[in-house]
Amino acid sequence: MNEQRQALARDRAAAREHRRGILATVFIHLELAAVAVIVIFPLVWVVGASLSPGGGLASATPIPADATFDNYIDLFTGTDYGRWYLNSLYVAVLNMAGSVVLAALCGYVFSRVRFRGRKAGLLSILILQMFPTFLTAIAVYMLFLNFGLLDSLTGLGLVSIAAALPYNIWLMKGYTDNLPTGLDEAAAIDGAGRITIFRKIMLPLMRPMLTFVAITQFTMPWMDFILPRLLLQSPGKQTVALGLFQMITDQYQNDFTAFAAGAVVLAVPITVLYIVLQRYLVTGAAAGAEKG
Repeated sequence: MNEQRQALARDRAAAREHRRGILATVFIHLELAAVAVIVIFPLVWVVGASLSPGGGLASATPIPADATFDNYIDLFTGTDYGRWYLNSLYVAVLNMAGSVVLAALCGYVFSRVRFRGRKAGLLSILILQMFPTFLTAIAVYMLFLNFGLLDSLTGLGLVSIAAALPYNIWLMKGYTDNLPTGLDEAAAIDGAGRITIFRKIMLPLMRPMLTFVAITQFTMPWMDFILPRLLLQSPGKQTVALGLFQMITDQYQNDFTAFAAGAVVLAVPITVLYIVLQRYLVTGAAAGAEKG
């Protein structure tokens, strides 16, 4: 009799756990659906607005009945969007390449090489990354003014590299700390120097984290507004962020649908990069979180 009661109690407990599991699954899916709607609807609305006729957003709908590509045509023919796009692409690629090279070298050195001032250097880098970039805006402006780098796309790329370098160094150091040191020692026994070890052994192993750094550093200046607004002055040196901002603040233009078209085109390179390199991106982010 007691065994039957115990079995019945276990069955009831299992049934309750099963119902709780079903309810939890339902709530999780409802939450995910709500988040998806919140995230996806603005994107669909922007795409629909870019295909809507006219210049205002009042009549724009996510799925316009009379869709047209006139806004995209006007964007490239009636504005300097192509030049803005190339300027942003130049700064983003420069920032990406410089950040990957410096982060890989510095991360390897701080992780594998023991030298005087190593801990002090890491502590200084850690303190530097705590301050937002805009806090140094006045100092950066005066520095660029004294060195003649104002209104320079290359200067903008260099300051973008410097702003993100402390974070990238710690990221690469944490990732390199998790790589086995036996590979370095075996290569050193075979007569390989540090440059050879770094180039032929460490760089291939760093690929996931380097991909993560490359994508994030391409994205940051691509959509940055504060630094370009501060350092770039001539119309021919404007980035996409500055040009699109001017399109919606100009009292004689206020072309919001063309702005939506520009936003859609602006998102294409980043979307392609995330889709193509998603596997490396997730792997690098997860690995860097272990010892960042």
